[in-house]
Amino acid sequence: MELKDKLVSSFLAFENTVDVDTAVHDIRSQAIKTFEEKGFPTKKEEAWKYTSLNAVLKHDYSIFPKEENALDFKDIKKYFLHDLDTYKIVFIDGKYSSHLSETTHDKIDVCLMSSALTHEKYRPIIENYFNKVARKDGLTSLNTAFSREGAYIYIPKNKLADKPIQIIHFSTGNEAAQMLQPRNLIIVGENSHVQIIERHQSLTDNPVLTNSVTEIFADKRAFVDYYKIQNDNQNASLIDNTYIEQHAQSVASVHTFAFGGNITRNNLNFYQKGEGIDSILNGITIIEGKQHVDHNTLVHHTEPNCESHQDYKGIFGEKATGVFNGKIVVNKEAQKTNAFQSNNNILLSDKATINSKPQLEIFADDVKCSHGCTIGQLDDNALFYMKSRGIGEKEARALLMYAFANNVLSSVKIPQLKSRINKLIATKLGVNIGFDL
Repeated sequence: MELKDKLVSSFLAFENTVDVDTAVHDIRSQAIKTFEEKGFPTKKEEAWKYTSLNAVLKHDYSIFPKEENALDFKDIKKYFLHDLDTYKIVFIDGKYSSHLSETTHDKIDVCLMSSALTHEKYRPIIENYFNKVARKDGLTSLNTAFSREGAYIYIPKNKLADKPIQIIHFSTGNEAAQMLQPRNLIIVGENSHVQIIERHQSLTDNPVLTNSVTEIFADKRAFVDYYKIQNDNQNASLIDNTYIEQHAQSVASVHTFAFGGNITRNNLNFYQKGEGIDSILNGITIIEGKQHVDHNTLVHHTEPNCESHQDYKGIFGEKATGVFNGKIVVNKEAQKTNAFQSNNNILLSDKATINSKPQLEIFADDVKCSHGCTIGQLDDNALFYMKSRGIGEKEARALLMYAFANNVLSSVKIPQLKSRINKLIATKLGVNIGFDL
């Protein structure tokens, strides 16, 4: 049985495990119909022209975890920012782990989607926010149909989250092949601030497919600082769908660090719904082997006096493949928009590939917009200069690559996280480049 048919036929069994009287029952039912109609994306679609899911979809994935698996903290400690005090929402094979998590309902609400989707006290919030900004494409609709567990974060008006929030999804490999579909809902009230670090981590060589959806709502003058760490095993594939709605004078930034996995697809969509908004999208990709990372971004400017900044850097070795498909849309009413997009790439091998397509659709006449793309190799003159100063070739190449990506890293606002990313980059480059790790 093909995966699509298996998912559609499994939906009835899923519905028997959840409360059909909740506010999301009709949403789920409509979503599975949408997925049945649209299915998985193919390379015939322009947005998926350079990314094929065929090899990923051939596995016989387990849709529901058969048992609850516990993990010892000592075995997974390295995946946490343990030198930083944070709230933690941890999931193991799609199920919440209470003994690894630290949540709160004091002043801010850091808890579970399963609670938010079923408890009556959350009903007004779910009705106002759930599935409101997410697209109705095949993959997002599939996640919506099976939405049950994930992170629910609510920061009320005029509140500062007193510490960052870590969201970590572990897959243990107790199934021969497993599909996970976490759903996150994050609401940041007027004048409120939050920092979030998200990671999907496979602990196995068994195939894992994660189809994640995150909806983020930033109210007036809200500040959202979001970090995605993607450094998974060779047989783990991730489709990350993130949708952000911003209101007047809010600032939302998303940093994506893509360092590993089989196929990684990041669909990152910003929708500006007011004036004075700033949207920031930064990314660093360092991959090798036959790994594949695809960044697909959209920033939609609908009101005047707003800004957006995109800066994506890619380093591709061996037979790795990268894709960057970035779109900026500026409506006729969005005068005085400043929108900038940059995608720069280094190919370390003749067999590495990058497909880059920056796009601007501008319908206003008083704007400052630019996009650009570069693809090249390491500067031979700079490499020669460093070697002539006694630096080994391997270390010189690593330093040049680090310098290439450093301006993205410099915008990370959590020092402990910046140190962790430094360490991951050094590991990927295969050398100790001498920074404080």
